[in-house]
Amino acid sequence: MSNGIINWNFDPEIFWITDSFPLKYYGLLFATGILIAFQIEKRIYMKENIPVKRLDKLFVYVFIGIILGARLGHCFFYEPEYYFKNPFEILLPIKNVGESFKFIGFQGLASHGGTIGVLIALGVYCKKYKTNFLWLMDRIAIVGPIVGAFIRFGNFMNSEIYGKPTNGNWGVVFQRDDLIPRHPTQLYEAFSYLLIFGTLMYIYRNENIKKPNGLIFGLCLVLVFLARFIIEFFKENQVGFEDSMTINMGQILSIPFIIIGLILMYVRKKPSVQHGV
Repeated sequence: MSNGIINWNFDPEIFWITDSFPLKYYGLLFATGILIAFQIEKRIYMKENIPVKRLDKLFVYVFIGIILGARLGHCFFYEPEYYFKNPFEILLPIKNVGESFKFIGFQGLASHGGTIGVLIALGVYCKKYKTNFLWLMDRIAIVGPIVGAFIRFGNFMNSEIYGKPTNGNWGVVFQRDDLIPRHPTQLYEAFSYLLIFGTLMYIYRNENIKKPNGLIFGLCLVLVFLARFIIEFFKENQVGFEDSMTINMGQILSIPFIIIGLILMYVRKKPSVQHGV
């Protein structure tokens, strides 16, 4: 590190489980974020005297929703032409290289798709177990930013989804790609999400704030995707077609979530039944 510049050349692979299957910091941090979120959610359930055993089933729905939604979101939002031609690569951790397939893991997950996947999965969960959707989403929304933060820490370890060049006197040089000081936008997002988590937890715990079902969820959508929208201005585009766009795909996909969040916060002003399970 010199003159405010950090040289980053970290090996993203912790060790190789087999000759073709590595354990990466990204996957470890992803799993860590989910486990921390699960433990905090468990405390919320205990605080409200809700049977903790219900979390086990909820965890399965959330996990499947995140993985499937994030993967499909990346394939269809960012590289639809390629994946329509190579459909097996959408849900299989392989890539067509020449005349053979190579194991590469799932390279490409979109947070917007993950959000949509979780919403669909929890909608199915609420219908099956007769749970108030907005009540549940308020509690999931509190811990959701933690998962997002750890995913971005994983992106930083992978030297991916980084920012545009800085003025050259400060920034992070991702040496695995180039020697240009850049905005560490992965860290901008990660710390923004942790701050949002703290804000939502404060509102949840504050007895003086009226919290009708959907208020915390709506606020989470606004804060998370507004932060994403702003930080995208400092981030390199992920795919080539974004170079000709005024705002990139990440920003376009963030706008509907911000609008939905604002609408939720507006229409849920009056208190409603809080116990949804």
